[in-house]
Amino acid sequence: MKNITAIEAAKLIQSGDRIYLHSVACTPNHLIDAIVNRAEELRDVEFCHIHTLGTAPYANPALSKSFKVNSFFIGGNVRHTIKAGNGTYTPVFLSELPFLFSSKLVPLDVVLLQVSPPDEKGNCTLGPSVVAEPTAISAAKLVIAQVNQYLPRTFGESQIHISQLDYCVPYDTPILTEYNGVIDEVENQIGQYIAEMIEDGSTLQMGIGSIPDAVLQKLKNHKQLGLHTEMFADGVIDLIETGAMDCSLQKATNHKAISTFCVGSERIYQYINNNSFFEFKQCSVTNDAFLIRQNPKMIAINSAIEIDLTGQICADSIGYNLYSGVGGQVDFMRGATMSKGGKAIIAMSSTTKKGANKIVPFLQEGAGVVTSRAHAQYIVTEYGVADLRGKSIDQRVQALANIAHPNFREEIVREYYNKTRN
Repeated sequence: MKNITAIEAAKLIQSGDRIYLHSVACTPNHLIDAIVNRAEELRDVEFCHIHTLGTAPYANPALSKSFKVNSFFIGGNVRHTIKAGNGTYTPVFLSELPFLFSSKLVPLDVVLLQVSPPDEKGNCTLGPSVVAEPTAISAAKLVIAQVNQYLPRTFGESQIHISQLDYCVPYDTPILTEYNGVIDEVENQIGQYIAEMIEDGSTLQMGIGSIPDAVLQKLKNHKQLGLHTEMFADGVIDLIETGAMDCSLQKATNHKAISTFCVGSERIYQYINNNSFFEFKQCSVTNDAFLIRQNPKMIAINSAIEIDLTGQICADSIGYNLYSGVGGQVDFMRGATMSKGGKAIIAMSSTTKKGANKIVPFLQEGAGVVTSRAHAQYIVTEYGVADLRGKSIDQRVQALANIAHPNFREEIVREYYNKTRN
């Protein structure tokens, strides 16, 4: 391991390299900026990653000769470049992402990380984002890490010995936050419906955003809740501090809260720092349906872009336009379904912010089905809960129409039967 500057690190990148970026709050933007400054000298460098924080300057279409994007989960900072045609999306269940690297299906030349400073034994940590990084580190030819004292020290599979790093770039900067915290009336009502479905002793998986926050706010009087999730944010802190969440029934994960990453405000980063209650694991562990199903009363709460009247769930595109990714939705939907007393929930508002209907007779042309109609269990909008388990197509049509926006209910049923019965 050798200490170098970001400028020196950038000179190690060669044209044609594929670079895997540390994800979400750990995005190594200092290193990225130094590489982008070499754009004129580089050609066909590929940045691959899941969601990252920051401006993603390599995704500028004007730099398409130098850099391209290969996203395993499309964030807002790269969506434009993929639409412009100088980036691409690789669909993958998050549980299988490490396998892409270990099997060399997606060979890696370079991994760029952020790590906390080494302790007295030389152990750094990957902070609040583990995802596929341990496997990527083993698979890549070159590992470069930004060493940042602001990165919280975490437990689980996040430890990395300094000897595993080829080069270190000391650079201290506060890690980026991503947290809204504003809950509107629709989200509050959806949160109420879901909270009423959650029993004491349930284990929770949820994303980040207003609907998960609305649910969590209503669970403070629950008992023995667990956390086995792909991601979490600030909302879990109050549940832990009030005693509602103690993970005491999570035997498969040794009574620990487990996740592959977290992102939120500065509060959550301070809370997880040196906090052994949380263990960060690779997504091949957190998203393993066999492990998920062992949790009692597993509750999986995920979202959708639109749902058709048979229960097909589109979550990664808006028509032809790629928007996000498969992520862990199917991993957790399946795991929760197989859990004793588990519930797989898709939660969304009945309409978009512009008033367009989200429960539709048929998915838009070009829309991707992330979760099949056979996987669908509970669909929740501000108008109620549709339980699709054991329901025929005709029964599903009625159940989903009942929780659609009232302005669209008759129209979507009529359109569905006009096209399927004639």
